[in-house]
Amino acid sequence: MADTDSRDRTESPTQKRVEDARRRGRVPRSRDLGAAAVTLAGGLGLYSLGGLLGGRLLELMRNGLQLSAAQALGNDSMLRALASGALAGAQAAAPLLGLILAAAVLAPLAIGGWNFSAAALVPQWDRLDPVNGMRRVFSLQGVFELLKSLARFLVVALVAVLVLRHQFRAFTSLSNEPARAAVGHALTLAGTALIAFGGALAAIAAVDVPLALWQHSRSLRMSRQEIREEARDTEGSPEVRNRIRRLQQDMANRRMMAAVPTADVVITNPTHYAVALRYDEARMRAPVVVAKGADLVAQRIRELGREHSVPLVEAPPLARALHGSCELGDEIPARLYAVVAQVLTYVYQLRTARRIGAAPPTPPVIDAPESPEL
Repeated sequence: MADTDSRDRTESPTQKRVEDARRRGRVPRSRDLGAAAVTLAGGLGLYSLGGLLGGRLLELMRNGLQLSAAQALGNDSMLRALASGALAGAQAAAPLLGLILAAAVLAPLAIGGWNFSAAALVPQWDRLDPVNGMRRVFSLQGVFELLKSLARFLVVALVAVLVLRHQFRAFTSLSNEPARAAVGHALTLAGTALIAFGGALAAIAAVDVPLALWQHSRSLRMSRQEIREEARDTEGSPEVRNRIRRLQQDMANRRMMAAVPTADVVITNPTHYAVALRYDEARMRAPVVVAKGADLVAQRIRELGREHSVPLVEAPPLARALHGSCELGDEIPARLYAVVAQVLTYVYQLRTARRIGAAPPTPPVIDAPESPEL
């Protein structure tokens, strides 16, 4: 069953699965990258600071050996000497230790980023099961890790042999140098060796980092069924989504129909399309579409317009142009200004005629607007 599930997981992980894995503390990490960074930082620190560090440590040792018999036998004087020596030693080693600490912290962040997960602190009791432990050791992953360890050992051993052969005379000649110079030289040689080891580990990390990223992505792969279940859990079932869309559409239609009585004119097709416009010269730069629709929705807009005495003007090309190029709340496009102005002029004349009891004006002949859509 496990092999079947693994074969079914052929899809890349979704963003939600990756984020869930991060919350559980599962991020890509490379131990070889951290080891290479710490070794190189230590080597560079010793190589550049070896002389200064060696001189301070030698001075600290001399001061410790110059205590008098009375000071050595006195508790207070020994405690003060110990505190002073510890502080001096910490100050001498602080630059090197700070460099190593920075490398140890920053190296893992290079591929997995900063991540703190309380879930990772929870004990995993199944890891204490010896049966599961033996399965991990003799699994394909366990054999692969064993081969990586052997390759790592062989590379580091080869570099160690080459470094010792190259620096053998320099190490053996340290006894002929003055103490201060010999300590500094020894630390510099140790730094050179660590740089060589760090370079070898960096070469191993250059292979291990892409491999760690691939293994992490592979462990998060999903089957198509898992992707469908995640989408259903995140967005709801298709039936629920469709119902929500219908409710949202019904609410939008009700708001739109409520705006029809406030319109200045309803332009019709006359049967297929209806677009309601409103224009307030003091507040608007151009007429605004407050309602639009086709077929049954257009019929309802026309009915509301008649109920609330909103003028209906038949202009099929203009109705199609407005319906196709404008959304609710949009101003009409500039190319339709002149045509809509004819309609609004007729509407204002009609209002005036109704107010004074005069004969209604003749409806205008609306020219077809210039539109590539028509």
